[in-house]
Amino acid sequence: MDEFEQNPQKTLMIPTRHKCAACFQQFKRKEHLVAHMKVSRHSVHQPKCGVCKKYCKSFESLREHISGPLAKAHCSSVFAQNGCHICLNVFLSPVSLGEHKELCLLTAPTPLGTTHIPYNEYEVLENENYVHKCREAVAIDCQMVGCGSDGSLDLLARVCLVDEEEKMIFHTYVEPQISVTDYRYELTGLTEEHLRDAMPLREVREKISQILYNGESIGKARLDGGKANLLVGHNLDSKLDCLLMSYPDQLLRDTATYPPLMKTNFASHSLKYLTKAYLGYDIRLGTYDTFQDCVSVMRLYKRMRAQEHQEGKTGTSYSHDTKWNRNMADQTSQDLENMSPDELFQISKSNYQCWCLDSRPHDPIRDWSL
Repeated sequence: MDEFEQNPQKTLMIPTRHKCAACFQQFKRKEHLVAHMKVSRHSVHQPKCGVCKKYCKSFESLREHISGPLAKAHCSSVFAQNGCHICLNVFLSPVSLGEHKELCLLTAPTPLGTTHIPYNEYEVLENENYVHKCREAVAIDCQMVGCGSDGSLDLLARVCLVDEEEKMIFHTYVEPQISVTDYRYELTGLTEEHLRDAMPLREVREKISQILYNGESIGKARLDGGKANLLVGHNLDSKLDCLLMSYPDQLLRDTATYPPLMKTNFASHSLKYLTKAYLGYDIRLGTYDTFQDCVSVMRLYKRMRAQEHQEGKTGTSYSHDTKWNRNMADQTSQDLENMSPDELFQISKSNYQCWCLDSRPHDPIRDWSL
């Protein structure tokens, strides 16, 4: 009598696999799954496949999952028929997909060119109009010319701001602080004439601060945001550096460093790529246009802000027990290993603040705690 006849269950035993509820990765031991959840920082705010419901670290990894060279066969097949290549959502039928595309695929904003637009005073919000209001966003873009012996040193020459309705609220050319050696005409379209009677940098900063802080004191804005606006842009650090300005980190929304829009954890996409991939049109076909870039970065922000996420839900209903209001750092190793994969996902938190949270009414106490 062989071993199978003596103990038939021994040969048929299948080792238990512990499957991550977010990315579906499997582990032999429960502690390995717990270690994975601690490092991966999964959350319901990550992009999710509309077919298999897998959560991905970024929209780029989701795009690879559904339409890349090594895409999952079933997800790729369904997405090819009913998926939108712009927002990556999956729809019930080709008809509903066609109706959606009419709204999702945007047309490029008309470039401003090198027209001079006079400054208009910005109207700050009154307190009674601000209570229970979602925080407003302002997009910024700057244009540089070259200085120094070889023209490689960036010098601010132009700045533009738009609001959420894509209305230009500020535009000016900036007076050069030192001699310009390269106007970079092929990229900027600027000449010496554009900067001849331009606004001094100090005055530019004052005007922009008035718009951004919205009549609020700098101290109040840095404490809990106050009435200050969100500042949206691509590579915001470089924009603020050229303006010789700073702004509270919690009020910055940078499309170059927002994890769901990044190429990898350490590499960013260009605004040109992001606009084509997630808005559906091309920019910078000729000279760089500050107004067109401003509108595009605002549209990207609003599209990310409009993502629908149900915070704290993973498809399983949980009671509002106090343990679900805590994260992994508050639990012992034994407690974590006793939780199911869904329960582990429930208390897992991302290492960034999702922009969809900006769509909620402004609450200084809550915002400060995020």
